[in-house]
Amino acid sequence: MAQHKSALKRIRRDAKQTLLNHSRISRIRTFIKKVEEAITSGNKETAQTALKSAQPEIMRGVTKGVLHRNTAARKISRLNARVAKLA
Repeated sequence: MAQHKSALKRIRRDAKQTLLNHSRISRIRTFIKKVEEAITSGNKETAQTALKSAQPEIMRGVTKGVLHRNTAARKISRLNARVAKLA
């Protein structure tokens, strides 16, 4: 266990940040799941609107430091390709 005041403060701060990051990741996953559900249902319009709402959420994860920029771009690109494939 840490003894220094600054180390104890760092532990408290890290715990708060971990909770916040977890909720951000969970929110992103929820948006991605909505897109995937729309894709599996076969409804292109619903999938497009879900993707449109998921894209800013994924990119917000990048600006907050939860996701890497390339990871977010890859996820968006793959979802976009799957939505475009729908007839």
